[in-house]
Amino acid sequence: MTTPRIVQKVLALGLVALLSSTSVMAQNYPNKAIKFIVPFPAGSATDNVGRILAQAMGEAMGQSITIENKAGANGILGAEAVKASPADGYTFLVTTSTTQAANVHLYRKLPYDPVKDFTPIGKVGETGFILMVASDFPAKDMKEFISYAKANPGKLAYGHGSSGSLVSAAMLCELAGLQTVGVPYKGIPPAMTDLLGGQLQFAFADVGNAVSQMNGGRMRGLGVTTRKRAGKAPNVPAIGDTVKDYNVSAWFGLMAPAGLPADVHKKASAAFLAVMAKPEVREKIQGVGIDLDVEDSATLAKTIDAEIKKWGGWVKAAGITPE
Repeated sequence: MTTPRIVQKVLALGLVALLSSTSVMAQNYPNKAIKFIVPFPAGSATDNVGRILAQAMGEAMGQSITIENKAGANGILGAEAVKASPADGYTFLVTTSTTQAANVHLYRKLPYDPVKDFTPIGKVGETGFILMVASDFPAKDMKEFISYAKANPGKLAYGHGSSGSLVSAAMLCELAGLQTVGVPYKGIPPAMTDLLGGQLQFAFADVGNAVSQMNGGRMRGLGVTTRKRAGKAPNVPAIGDTVKDYNVSAWFGLMAPAGLPADVHKKASAAFLAVMAKPEVREKIQGVGIDLDVEDSATLAKTIDAEIKKWGGWVKAAGITPE
């Protein structure tokens, strides 16, 4: 047998062995613990969604699912960690519009491709953000807030811990003509802590976190970023009622590294859709301020393409220069 034929035979046998091992892996999947990486801190909306999914999908798949919070750099650290993980169905990214859409426009050089480097599993739902101030803040509604901010240019500082909270604030300032100071955080919860402590004058929090703070009586919500009022905060008017063309919302979903085997993808996606159809799971997710908008993996892939374009428009409208 000639040398080229020997090489071809060896390569063919290697390919057969690889396909066989992949098939066995898929048949036995999952046979060990699974990890969900959350690119934002504990207590964030992404973390809340991730923990609900982890418990429900863990039960459905017969394996424990642990949460690893890898916060920092507007979700980039967590996304990078999942990108670098083996595509074997044991590491997933609890993702948001920040990591999969907005960051494309917020950074000149992103260390991952939100489309090519990940495999969509499914979309959970969406949320808006509420403009939060301390209970003793002078302004009682959006009109008063805008007037107060204009009367105190450069004196109001806001905290942001995600693309949604950043774009929400920047777009308001751009469209209403306000001069404020933005302060970055690893997530929304630490920004809320500093708002309570007086280091910040306002911040945009996802509906779930905002309602929790409002119920505590130490903060007030002046306006919600979505065109319609939030289901969990029906008394908070839309900012768009005061500021023309204002609208911002975020979404949440589940992703895996690129190259996920088809059979593993099928099992993970089926488990996701199964738990998202359960009334008790849907109730829990709505309970943390997320409006359900479930999509399968194929639909989510199309959604991401559309969201990348939409966030490009929002970032431009907010007057943000990429870092």
